[in-house]
Amino acid sequence: MINLNDYVLAIEGINFTPALKLDGISINGGYVCDMLSDVMGSAKEGQVWITIMKHLNVIAVASMTGIPAILFAKGIEPEKTVVDKAIEEGIILISSKLSTFDLAGILYKMLHS
Repeated sequence: MINLNDYVLAIEGINFTPALKLDGISINGGYVCDMLSDVMGSAKEGQVWITIMKHLNVIAVASMTGIPAILFAKGIEPEKTVVDKAIEEGIILISSKLSTFDLAGILYKMLHS
């Protein structure tokens, strides 16, 4: 397991939900997908979800699956309505300019070093 804050620092991520604390959140894996039904069926609690989808439904899916943080690749930024719902549900939203491939690779390396 790694600390979410350490991962966000490593990927130079921007927290769009600063009202939610990164410290104390442990990450045990990651799930990379842009299909909601696949995330609902396969993502596991404690994983970070790496995606390029930024619509409101991602918050509902993250909440249902126990995903504590959604990571938007390629510098994608969520809209205010998505941020507000994420804060309400306790889901952290991070954006990074890195590609999905790079984000997953860095996470894998940190989890297995």
